[in-house]
Amino acid sequence: MLYYYILQVPCGLFIPSLAMGGITGRIVGILMQQLAAKHPHLWFFDNSCGLPGQEGCITPGLYAMVGAAAVLGGVTRMTVSLVVIMFELTGGVRYIVPLMAAVMASKWVGDALGKEGMYDAHIQLNGYPFLDSKEDIVHTALAADVMQPRRAENLNVLTQSSMSLEDTEILLKETEHNGFPVVVSRESQYLVGYVLRRDLQLAIENAKRTIDGLLPESLVLFTDTTQQIMPPPLKLKKILDMAPITITDQTPMETVVDMFRKLGLRQTLVTHNGRLLGVITKKDILRYIKQVDNEDPSSVLFH
Repeated sequence: MLYYYILQVPCGLFIPSLAMGGITGRIVGILMQQLAAKHPHLWFFDNSCGLPGQEGCITPGLYAMVGAAAVLGGVTRMTVSLVVIMFELTGGVRYIVPLMAAVMASKWVGDALGKEGMYDAHIQLNGYPFLDSKEDIVHTALAADVMQPRRAENLNVLTQSSMSLEDTEILLKETEHNGFPVVVSRESQYLVGYVLRRDLQLAIENAKRTIDGLLPESLVLFTDTTQQIMPPPLKLKKILDMAPITITDQTPMETVVDMFRKLGLRQTLVTHNGRLLGVITKKDILRYIKQVDNEDPSSVLFH
């Protein structure tokens, strides 16, 4: 099934699967029609198949429809939704039972040959950070074992009132993170909030166009201040998420993985008594799950 999927042809996955299944099913239907015409008295044919005027005993179009559903079901491992799609395409209420039987049979055969459907295989092939909610994993690690980086001083953060515009732009150029935690200071590392990368970039670009006197040494503030500071600071508290999702360093990974699956998180911050220790992203979760799968769960430690 892979050969038409990897061709550089903009036809997607549904249409080739339906076409191949329809062609195969129609060939089988024509063969059955010819068999019924030559041997009408076989036990699996109706007794009236060979009589004059009985044209609709075998319908190749029905075989084509069932074959299309079977091939698409085997490729994608879809079940109920595929039967509904085929019913809506054809309007054939009478054919729901053969469609259901063909789709379930194709799924069972596909699961026997391999656990993954085409979409699941393509997600892994491209390395997309996707968490499957169906996988059951034995978790023995804690959040502190999986978080990045291992040392809090190596974490890329923004301070709430001591970084200049130049420092902030250098941090944006040297990193590719989706966002940055904001802390009180480098020394204390007490968490203040979280700011997204795109919001920070847009705010800086807009400030350069609208604020007069903004210099590279201007402070970037994530606090409310009424003091007169020269040169004029860049106030960005409005883009700061004051309540990011956080966990403690002793949170079991079972809880962390469950949070990522149910809340659709991209990252969560790891803290201890209010101090920021690290960040866990979805890619860290996938790396952890892969290591659990490759090793004995009872011996998985990430120190």
